[in-house]
Amino acid sequence: MNPFRFLLPVILISCGPIALAQSDTAKPFERLKALAGTWEGPATTTPPLPQFETKSLTVSLRVTSMGHTLMHEMKSEGHADDPITMFYLDGDKLFLTHYCDADNRPRMTGRLSDDGKTLDFDFLDVAGNLKYGHMQHVAITFVDANHHIEEWTFALPDKTVRAKFDLTRTK
Repeated sequence: MNPFRFLLPVILISCGPIALAQSDTAKPFERLKALAGTWEGPATTTPPLPQFETKSLTVSLRVTSMGHTLMHEMKSEGHADDPITMFYLDGDKLFLTHYCDADNRPRMTGRLSDDGKTLDFDFLDVAGNLKYGHMQHVAITFVDANHHIEEWTFALPDKTVRAKFDLTRTK
């Protein structure tokens, strides 16, 4: 009798939960990657900060690194900054690293809401200069294939500001 005949079912049964966990973890990332394209819309802030509000914010999302990373780039009229955010899976967790114009790089971990409509990223840690504050939280709400809302929370030294981008697909 072949002893491997009994070993194969044990291996398959023990690997099943690992495959399931990876699949469940990949779902929010696949949802994010479906946003690849160019988006435009207004940006508002709470409390209001007129210097950061605009009617014309452009967000570009591009799948890169053989499908392992989603690059998010923001541009707006009258602002020279061009912050970049990278979304990626690491093991069983979804991460983002935000390369901020405040000269720092906060990392956050993401989780999909029970209804599957909102992806929340909670602060994990930050590297770099903290003099001007840092990004604290990001929420992405999926409305439909051509509309999503992003809320970015920035912790300034003296207060917290939330920027909301109501984005519609252009490409």
